[in-house]
Amino acid sequence: MRRYERPIAATITGMLGRCDEVDEIGQQVFIRFYEALPKFRGDSSVKTYLTRIAINLSLNELKRRKRRFTLFRPVEDAAEIRSNDAEPHSDMALIEQALARLSPDARDVVVLRLVNGYSTEETAEMLAIPVGTVLSRLSIARKKLRDWLAPHFTDMIKE
Repeated sequence: MRRYERPIAATITGMLGRCDEVDEIGQQVFIRFYEALPKFRGDSSVKTYLTRIAINLSLNELKRRKRRFTLFRPVEDAAEIRSNDAEPHSDMALIEQALARLSPDARDVVVLRLVNGYSTEETAEMLAIPVGTVLSRLSIARKKLRDWLAPHFTDMIKE
């Protein structure tokens, strides 16, 4: 647990942002892995297996949030409400907001490749998708992130 605690927490935080659920989901990841140990074949590394569990549990949480949100607000209002949230207090908050705007599929790839530093091949293996799909999603996500973040970081972006 000590060996993989930080990368798993980084994956969950990348998917959900900083929130109360990060610790809870982190614990669930290790519980699920422990329960699945008899079935673990070793086809992938322990880190890859744990990361996949973390992504699945994070996606479940995002679906729960979406269901909870749509019970009280029409889906069309979601983007407006997010844009009217309290002003971000730091560059990191802006980046987290931009990540949250990405689709879950794109966010998976960005978090694994750019935040956690996995190779394209490792990312493809963890997500069980072709390498080309990883590259495509990453390219689209980078463009969206650049478009969303450029107005806030104009002094850092080179033409």
